[in-house]
Amino acid sequence: MNARRPPYRKSLAGTLLAAREAVMAPIRPFLREAGLTEQQWRVLRVLVDEGGCDASGLAKAGLLYAPTVTRILKELADRGLLVKQAHETDGRRWMVAATPAGRKVVEDTAKHTSALLAEFSERFGPERLRALQDELAVFASAISALGVSESEFTE
Repeated sequence: MNARRPPYRKSLAGTLLAAREAVMAPIRPFLREAGLTEQQWRVLRVLVDEGGCDASGLAKAGLLYAPTVTRILKELADRGLLVKQAHETDGRRWMVAATPAGRKVVEDTAKHTSALLAEFSERFGPERLRALQDELAVFASAISALGVSESEFTE
């Protein structure tokens, strides 16, 4: 082992990825049952939580690359889970919103995921979980201050 570099599983990236996988593994079967990928779920979730927005705002809020969002929007629109319409003042932009069917998919899936998140909270401790989420938000903000352009994450 290199004294300056921990094994991957003990690295910052490795521990964050392991935590993400621990959270997502029990959620994935419910997403599959709903016929959604994780990315499609994030898009619908953002639209339901935040209302309509344009594709670049959706990419930013969903932590997705813009080309991925473009593909997902087409797939979800074809399934009747969202609608796209031209922006009122900028004909080059599209506004996107969840349809009632899209909102129902999110609500139905959220029943299962909410129960899982309650169990996570119970096992880890609600205060510890809130503190972890708060610390991770502060950490992400501090890291973003390193000067990496947001466009690198969304394009």
